[in-house]
Amino acid sequence: MAKTAGAKTKVYSKYGREIYVCAKSGGIDPNGNLTLRRLIDNAKKDQVPTHVIERAIDKAKGGGGEDYSAARYEGFGPGGCMLIVDCLTDNNNRTYNDVRQCFAKNGGKIGGPGAVAHMFDHQAVFVFKGNDEDAILEALMIADIDVSDIESEDGMITVLTPNTEFFKAKTALAEAMPGIEFEIDDISYEPQTLANLNGEDAAMFEQLEAALNDCDDVQKVYHNAELDT
Repeated sequence: MAKTAGAKTKVYSKYGREIYVCAKSGGIDPNGNLTLRRLIDNAKKDQVPTHVIERAIDKAKGGGGEDYSAARYEGFGPGGCMLIVDCLTDNNNRTYNDVRQCFAKNGGKIGGPGAVAHMFDHQAVFVFKGNDEDAILEALMIADIDVSDIESEDGMITVLTPNTEFFKAKTALAEAMPGIEFEIDDISYEPQTLANLNGEDAAMFEQLEAALNDCDDVQKVYHNAELDT
């Protein structure tokens, strides 16, 4: 139970920090700050308590508080897989050293800016129940959405669009499928190629990913690893 409580606390902390920074830089009104609206929606979906969300926005409203900045680190993991690590930090040296140690201790190596980012596409990702991908594609095209990819598998449809069309695409999907419930609706970095990992490489990658996610300053980890199960 303590482990579960600790994991929840870490999730709450990550959302609280990201919502605070987003509200401080882009405004506290979710109707005018669409990135904030997306963050709040995702936080609620991940069962972050309302008081955590409201406290972060109130702190941003006050104009005081910590001065966080975004930092991104890129590197290579076991088996030649690639990772992008997005952070919010108030001490760049500390964060860089923490992330570098995670790579070094778990079969990886941190790279310079742009080392792997060119192998990922910045995409809006939607996953929901359904099997008629042709009807969904038609609805999105009528709404003038630039669909990067769409596929149907095991009763689930996955739609990828440019990250800039997130809300336009989400609105079009909601209108095409009243009552739609998204398993995933977020903005992500999707890999152009996958690195298949098994055995020791797979185990080492899982340790690397866990170590990165355990860092207080790490917000998101994107990768192209595909683990054999």
